[in-house]
Amino acid sequence: MSDPYVVLLHRKMDDTPKLSYTSALVLQTISSGYSYGFDIMDVTGFPSGTVYPALRRLEQLELIKSSWEAERAAFLEQRPARKYYTLTREGKETLAKAIGRYTLFEQLVGSEKSKRR
Repeated sequence: MSDPYVVLLHRKMDDTPKLSYTSALVLQTISSGYSYGFDIMDVTGFPSGTVYPALRRLEQLELIKSSWEAERAAFLEQRPARKYYTLTREGKETLAKAIGRYTLFEQLVGSEKSKRR
């Protein structure tokens, strides 16, 4: 039975994983600057039951890394501490390949670049 979030078709030591559309979209969202769970859910429209398992798997694959914000910062804003995610070097490379694989991603990347100008 294949994993619905990250599909590793064949992975050698130097081969990058082939991602599902969901995982690739989560990587793209993080790459675009949305770095914590609720933000990722808001941008993608995916429910927490999709986003958080995908984040755990991407972190296990070392495509992203996480760090908790300082408790004090969260306390000052009267909310729980956030766990922030960033892409690793391998995550960036894997995302670049996924963008080529999923043609809709090319449109998303283009629209993100035009928004930043």
